Amino acid sequence: MKIALVGPAHPYKGGGARHTTELARRLAAAGHDTILVSWRAQYPRRLYPGQQTVDVPEGAPYPRTRRLLAWYRPDGWLATGGRLRTADLVVFALLTPLQVPAYLTIMAGLGRGAGQHGPRTAVICHNVLPHERRPGDVPLTRALLRRAGTVITHSAAQAAQARDLAPGAKVLTVTMPPHLPAAGQEDHGAERARFPASADCRLLFFGIVRPYKGLDVLLRALAGAPSHLTLTVAGEFWGGTTETEKLIAELGLAGRVTLRPGYLPADQIPGLFAAADALVMPYREATASQNALLAFAHGVPVITTTAGALAEAVRDGVDGLTCAPDDVADLRRALIEISDPRMARRLRAGIPAVDPDSGWPAYLQVLLAR
Repeated sequence: MKIALVGPAHPYKGGGARHTTELARRLAAAGHDTILVSWRAQYPRRLYPGQQTVDVPEGAPYPRTRRLLAWYRPDGWLATGGRLRTADLVVFALLTPLQVPAYLTIMAGLGRGAGQHGPRTAVICHNVLPHERRPGDVPLTRALLRRAGTVITHSAAQAAQARDLAPGAKVLTVTMPPHLPAAGQEDHGAERARFPASADCRLLFFGIVRPYKGLDVLLRALAGAPSHLTLTVAGEFWGGTTETEKLIAELGLAGRVTLRPGYLPADQIPGLFAAADALVMPYREATASQNALLAFAHGVPVITTTAGALAEAVRDGVDGLTCAPDDVADLRRALIEISDPRMARRLRAGIPAVDPDSGWPAYLQVLLAR
């Protein structure tokens, strides 16, 4: 089958780019003639305040990547659709409604419509709608999903949201398979040996800091938890660190919380996780995340809320602990539990090996289904 994937790839960073790249690699390995159409300029900076690109790839780039798209060249979007008319299937990776105008224009260029023939289309929804929405997000997403031949979601809740937006759409659900940074798949034993054991229980919050991720909930829970629990926050602060620093001071946590603002390159991830005793994911809302698998790949147990599909990878009391979203008291309960060294050791011992191939055959089967 001749397949075109349209979405972010290196030098763009993050899980979306890694997923698109790994999907292209898996499709090619399965014998499909696959190209990856990506961006040379994806968003205006005012609409995406974080770091957009990286110099060092987070994994091996897909060799048949074509960087044809730019947000400021809609004529290029239509031309791309024309180039892809000979494909059997065109797959769009949806991470934000900001991509939708380009995707709709490419679809128009494919030639599908009344009395016309063209490639089948599929939209992979990393998020059906953003956690923090702008005007226009709902109508843009609705228009894309209604035009798509197939809509792929990664949880039942996301599937329901997609059906609400586009009642007639063909919506399929499949678990998102692993697509970790290359450094996240290495043996973690030697890296951990570089960091001596500590009397503290060292918690880690990792990733972009945005309100829906609940860092403020974690800080409030930490304030009432045993004092030997410490926290490192490593990631980009889209709104700056001022409000977080103010809350840390108000809660009396200045000696227990370390901020590492900014994007963390893949080669620094092993050291970050090697120095942690647990990853905490205190999200108020979520669709899916690779961070739990990333923690497990480094031998680190996970505390997560049950928002979205976050807790699906975590076995409560075996390799991690779960709690209710946006609930300071319940998160504090989980922090108190893991502050007991016996519990921490038990959870670490229960961490499963992460199989990078797991889930991909089922994922391709759903994506390619007619």
